[in-house]
Amino acid sequence: MKKDIEFLRVTYLRGPNIWTYRPVIEAWVDIGELEDAPSNTLPGFNERLTAWLPGLVEHRCGVGERGGFLLRLKEGTWPAHILEHVSIELHNLAGMKVGFGKARQTDHRGIYKLAVRTRHEQVGRACLAAARDLVMAAIEDRPYDVAATVARLRELVDRLALGPSTAAIVDAATERHIPSIRITDGNLVQLGYGIHQRRIWTAETDRTSAIAEGIAGNKDLTKGLLKACGVPVPEGRVVGSPEDAWEAAEEIGVPVVVKPTDANHARGVSLELYLREDIEAAFPVADAEGSEVIVERYIPGTEHRLLVVGGKVVAAARGEQLWIEGDGQSSIEALIDSQLNSDPRRGEAEEFPLETIHLDREPVIRLLLERQGMTGESIPAAGQRVMMQRSGNVAIDCTDQVHPEVAATVALAARVVGLDIAGIDLVAEDISRPLEAQRGAIVEVNAGPGLLMHLKPAEGTPRPIGQAIVEHLFPRGGDGRIPIVGISGSHGMSAVAQLVAHLIQLTGRYVGLACSDGLYMNGRRVANGNRATWKAGQRLLMNCAVGAAVFEHGAEAILTEGLAYDRCQVGVVTNLADADRLAAYYIREPEQLYDVLRTQVDVVLREGAAVLNADDPMVVRMAPLCDGAVIFYSLDPASPVVAGHRARGGLALCLRDGRAILARGPEEFPLVEVAAILPAVQGQAGHVLAALGAALALGISEDLIRAGIETFAAGPMGVAAPALHGQHLTPAP
Repeated sequence: MKKDIEFLRVTYLRGPNIWTYRPVIEAWVDIGELEDAPSNTLPGFNERLTAWLPGLVEHRCGVGERGGFLLRLKEGTWPAHILEHVSIELHNLAGMKVGFGKARQTDHRGIYKLAVRTRHEQVGRACLAAARDLVMAAIEDRPYDVAATVARLRELVDRLALGPSTAAIVDAATERHIPSIRITDGNLVQLGYGIHQRRIWTAETDRTSAIAEGIAGNKDLTKGLLKACGVPVPEGRVVGSPEDAWEAAEEIGVPVVVKPTDANHARGVSLELYLREDIEAAFPVADAEGSEVIVERYIPGTEHRLLVVGGKVVAAARGEQLWIEGDGQSSIEALIDSQLNSDPRRGEAEEFPLETIHLDREPVIRLLLERQGMTGESIPAAGQRVMMQRSGNVAIDCTDQVHPEVAATVALAARVVGLDIAGIDLVAEDISRPLEAQRGAIVEVNAGPGLLMHLKPAEGTPRPIGQAIVEHLFPRGGDGRIPIVGISGSHGMSAVAQLVAHLIQLTGRYVGLACSDGLYMNGRRVANGNRATWKAGQRLLMNCAVGAAVFEHGAEAILTEGLAYDRCQVGVVTNLADADRLAAYYIREPEQLYDVLRTQVDVVLREGAAVLNADDPMVVRMAPLCDGAVIFYSLDPASPVVAGHRARGGLALCLRDGRAILARGPEEFPLVEVAAILPAVQGQAGHVLAALGAALALGISEDLIRAGIETFAAGPMGVAAPALHGQHLTPAP
């Protein structure tokens, strides 16, 4: 025996699972002799742990109130439970906010299962491993560098997690119950499933035209198009050399702006230049940042960024000039660090609304200093103010101040360029007045604009940008979902799944099927072998042709991967048997198997239905767990479960004299003869009833169901008669 915490197995459950609807990192841990050492028996342990992680006071645990977990520590709890909470806290300290965790003892002494919500597998594994090391250090009264651990985990989150802009959109979609799939390790995300999916890449969407993006990247071309449509823009032209820049300035009239045609974030932009030497010096600075250099009229005023989404201005921010003040002792570089970079709003990571200033990387600032007769080593006199930036720092919210005419002009600019989401840069002295009255103008149109200045402004009210983009992609309350049928149980799922897929296919929808017999696309098998897996399921959901999908889920798949989708319209549970086949997962009793298979019912949508086997008492127990309706099926026409369900007005299916009967209340309707189809469904009439229940839950008409049964009986999946196109799902009788 050992006094240690050993990981026996760590699994990332990517979809809904026995713990929760969301992905979790699950660990099986062996605490050995620590089974005899709860927290209240370890001298100094609680004090060391809470000193290292004071945020544990916020964990409510099962007590349900602040300090709940600390109370459990005081009363005495075991290392697996402590490991769960420490892992949660490390997630939060690293910047990945989570709150869910559970720990349960198995039937083996000292062996526990625990799960912690995580949005990224690698982060979850790292937090779990760090939690184990921290807990053991606290138990053994050894030093532990919490700060270094948190810094390492935070770097991992920054590198692997979605960026804050993309995360804001995904979170807004989640609030609307729109599912999401992260397609790459970066910020390319799919919202919705199948034919109803949309894709985002930070602030770009699948509606963002490549032509429009190309136009926006060419400032000279953009200005020409805007000017032709009556949008105010500054006069100017592209120049090819420092001498040409001065000639352009003479043509336009000083002061002027020198900037690259295709850079962003104000890089390489020099403002309010009067002198030839300043204009010529600004040319190489701009040239280094873009493909061409443009000289244009300087517009007095403040830089503003207005965000247009779907033709509407949804947020606005203004910039401010940046100054430092001398103390007579410190250099400009030192003053930048003490007065500017010390601002908690500044940082290197994407989450900060303002960037850290590095003088060696800022040629525009160095040029501005030179115009003031200074360098980074200069020491300004006490009280002397030195300008560091004329533009940029656009992070002060001013959305409520935007004049309606300004909003209309900005929206027009986005339409002229062709962008569905655009960041419009304009210069004006007062954003609450029309541009013409103050000689304001639009200076840039940006594709893929930054959102952080609006989500987390340095000053002012954060704006719900994520919600605006989601509303743009899914108007009128759309949720991006397709009909999904999930089928779980101990036996017969594949036969039921194939029949359900065939019945849906007859409605004219392109149907995807992932089952233990293979992966099917509209009746054609595209992959052999067991495809009742999370990976195969994701292939269906990411396929933009799929209009409906059917999934088989065995208990082992739920235990090792989770479901492939977040919610389903129909959840079918065929039976519950042979729990001891899952002994390797510490599942031996029917009650434990019940907790696994109930996952299929837990994820049924409110407007959906669970189709349950009334002849299996454990399956019947799942009915109250369903958020939607319940349809029972039984081989016994006198089933008391079916009779009680009918008495309550519920829908049921039963078998009488070889015929499937649809029953609701006292009324009965014959559906189909079952005998002819039995060879195609493993000879089990119950499989037919389960599939019929799913079809009825989807609103497929009785006539189409009858046709589907006849054609499915003619051959196996992929050989049956072709789909009847042009028909659509109709309400259930």
